[in-house]
Amino acid sequence: MAAQFGRRLRRGAATTAVAAAAVAALSASQAPGVTSVGNDSDNPTSESTAPPESSATGNSPYYTDLPPLNSPNKPGAAPALPVAGPAEAGIPATVLAAYKQAEQTLASSDPACRLPWQLLAAIGKVESGQARGGRVDANGTTLTPILGPVLNGVGFANISDTDNGAYDGDRTHDRAVGPMQFIPSTWATWGQDANSDGSKDPNNIYDAALAAGKYLCAGGRDLSVQADLDRAILSYNHSREYLRTVMTWFEYYKKGTHQVPDGTGVLPTDRSDRGTGASPTPTAPPTPGGTPGPSPSPSNPGGSPSPTPQPPQPSQPGTPTPTPTPPPTATVFGIENAGTGHPTATAGGAFTELPKVRAKNRSGQSVVGADLVFEIVGDTGARFSGNRTAVVVRTGTGGIAVAPALTAGEKTGDFTLRVTVAGRPLPRIDYVATVSPRQADALARTGDKELTAAPGGEFADPVEVKATFKGAVAAGVAVTATMITAADDPAENTKGPYFKDADGKAVRTLTELKTDADGVLVLPKIFSDEYTGTFLLRLTTEGGATLTVELKVAPAPTPTPTPSPAT
Repeated sequence: MAAQFGRRLRRGAATTAVAAAAVAALSASQAPGVTSVGNDSDNPTSESTAPPESSATGNSPYYTDLPPLNSPNKPGAAPALPVAGPAEAGIPATVLAAYKQAEQTLASSDPACRLPWQLLAAIGKVESGQARGGRVDANGTTLTPILGPVLNGVGFANISDTDNGAYDGDRTHDRAVGPMQFIPSTWATWGQDANSDGSKDPNNIYDAALAAGKYLCAGGRDLSVQADLDRAILSYNHSREYLRTVMTWFEYYKKGTHQVPDGTGVLPTDRSDRGTGASPTPTAPPTPGGTPGPSPSPSNPGGSPSPTPQPPQPSQPGTPTPTPTPPPTATVFGIENAGTGHPTATAGGAFTELPKVRAKNRSGQSVVGADLVFEIVGDTGARFSGNRTAVVVRTGTGGIAVAPALTAGEKTGDFTLRVTVAGRPLPRIDYVATVSPRQADALARTGDKELTAAPGGEFADPVEVKATFKGAVAAGVAVTATMITAADDPAENTKGPYFKDADGKAVRTLTELKTDADGVLVLPKIFSDEYTGTFLLRLTTEGGATLTVELKVAPAPTPTPTPSPAT
């Protein structure tokens, strides 16, 4: 289990003493991930309650467990420290996908921030134990709301209700909400709809992770700079011990992590609200046989003391100890293609063929209820619903899992759809998916007016065409326009009408033209040189549509003189 040095006492000199002892022990052991973040003497009031508007969480309590240490017993280390285990490095699959999606989104919208997903993972670990070990549904919403203690000033900040109980169910005081523990007033400003479901939900890990990322990047912070990183973390919860705890997990996750199935993450145990009355009072463990043990109670003054609890009785001989049933994902021995063809789609369209995978156990039997990860790999604009690049799908009847709706982007070509077993190092399945260009099978002019110009002039009327595919409007179709020598010899002409490039030079072929949302394309202005005659313009599209347009260049007619009246 994780080393628990981080328990935070809430006020007074004891706080500094505990923190100093923890950091001393970590430093002496040369533990990985321990980063210097400054001295509490630099900020003697850091443990006092900050103004509520200065933190995302209202300075709510947090998990203070620290990650395991890789080198527990180096010379001089005291006390002896626990040996590292791989479990704490595991992040539930959907939660991990949300962190990585938030990093990708901010890399595009705010690249100067340089937000690493491992920072979101560290905060998510400290705030909610990665959404309580990944207890989320397939869309990333927690199975039950995650609520912090009532912020009523008793041990915590005093924050009056700001959301009329809409998020936290409390119309008197606020409570931190969701896997990233936003107070409602902060969520009102920073909430996001990262999964495009039309709702900004603090209990959805995709929405909450992106909101946290944007909050941390606020004010033009560059999170690759330690000072900006420290300020960002302190803005989340104004506590130096919180900063140290998050930084320790941040460095730990940067050294490596892995997926585990949703709902199987390691839950922290030690919270900074111990002793404040905010945590539920633990009940006595049941005794063997299912009879609850006695609840402790104070002695009655002047009466008999409470009975001494009896030691637990051993199980009756011959009573077998029940063997815990492993989760379905843990029984998967391999996955196989369940009949998927070649996934293809036109740019901007939906894939009609989606990966279908069967999970099986060591005996070859289907495994129902196993978590499989479907991931988009490669340079492509294709996305699963909710603008996601990775999703977790649970196998159903026959052990089959089918990828959710997948839409192609505008980038054409091949990419990989990868399927793995969540949290298991088993062989994967890779499908090659293809995005083809938008197509048109017919092109036609929108008007029939003759197109004419004088030598050395320009054509007064533009060339406007409309593209269709199987009778429907063909939007976004690439079109090439070329001045050709003849209908049966479509080589580029070296004389006659021409277009102009950005530098004003004559060009007789244009590419990268595209029809608009109505399938319409208006060509740039066409000019004529000194040659006269009838010239041809050829338009071609993806999908095989072609259209040849006549362009006539002739001298302007000489006006007939008006005869003078007879005198």
